[in-house]
Amino acid sequence: MENNTTENNTLNGKLHLQSNGNVILKNEGAIPTSNESSSTNNSTIEQNHPDSDMKTWEEVSISVPWGLVCGKWWGPRNKQPIIAIHGWQDNAGTFDRLIPLLTPKHPVLCIDLPGHGKSSKYPQGMHYYLFWDGISLIRRIVRKHQWKNVILLGHSLGGALAFMYAACFPNEVDKYISIDIPGPSVRCLKKQAAITGHSIDKFLDYEELPESKIPSYTYNEVIELVLHAYDGSVDKQGVEILMKRGMNPVPQHLDREGYAFARDLRLKVSGLGMFSKEQVLSYAERIKCKVLNIRAEPGMKFDVYDEIIDHIKTSAEVVIMHKVPGTHHIHLVNPERIYKFINEFLEM
Repeated sequence: MENNTTENNTLNGKLHLQSNGNVILKNEGAIPTSNESSSTNNSTIEQNHPDSDMKTWEEVSISVPWGLVCGKWWGPRNKQPIIAIHGWQDNAGTFDRLIPLLTPKHPVLCIDLPGHGKSSKYPQGMHYYLFWDGISLIRRIVRKHQWKNVILLGHSLGGALAFMYAACFPNEVDKYISIDIPGPSVRCLKKQAAITGHSIDKFLDYEELPESKIPSYTYNEVIELVLHAYDGSVDKQGVEILMKRGMNPVPQHLDREGYAFARDLRLKVSGLGMFSKEQVLSYAERIKCKVLNIRAEPGMKFDVYDEIIDHIKTSAEVVIMHKVPGTHHIHLVNPERIYKFINEFLEM
């Protein structure tokens, strides 16, 4: 992408340093609970960037029953973080351009959802039920670290998960920020019934695909393929950021060079465990916290967007909505258009 301003050129230069690992940490015990501060004395840290707190990040991992949930911790380690959740088939890198613009008052933990980025895939035989799984994962992390008055930040699927968590645990969320989605995707019940069989067969096809048959590409082929798949929602520089966690070298035992996608192929089957409109509206009415919704225009098509927001307003303490010109990935492509809204909201 061609940068349009000096500010963006400077920012992107800093992010290049960060995303190459200016801080490396793998020490689950360093994640603070609500009652204690973190300590990194036993951690391996490589600090190359002397800039302010929100300009540096640390690689973290959290143990879960099926392996690890990995992520990037931005800012100081001695405070409870905002939990940031990416969209479907993206990863924690989706916030790399936004987080350095946010207030340093709140550290941010950006997680890779299961099967995404560097996080462990589910075992063979297990389906991904994207919305329901995500609620449980957030809850698992919150309970593990005894965090209170949680703040959530989500894009697309991540925004829907913030919505659902706030609805399921209405007295435990202080506020959440949702980028270009009002809640879970709504499915017509007849359409859902019609695609279930096909979805199950596709899931099994992906599960049975031998490792030797998984496609591999050159670096440039990956970038161009993903850029085309996003269909204008993400620029080339954004794709390169996402692919730092989104692809891996082909395993040596396959005796070929190139890269393969890091995410679990089974994630492509996303049609199971979806919601009806009535379900989404019922959850919306349970939300009590402060809500910031940023809708990109043209963004992502969502027919009942305003209706869901109206139902949230019936019970939420505060609902603020901003419509901003941009693509569905506005936080990654044009973070300068939205960060002030988020900072103002965080100060409320």
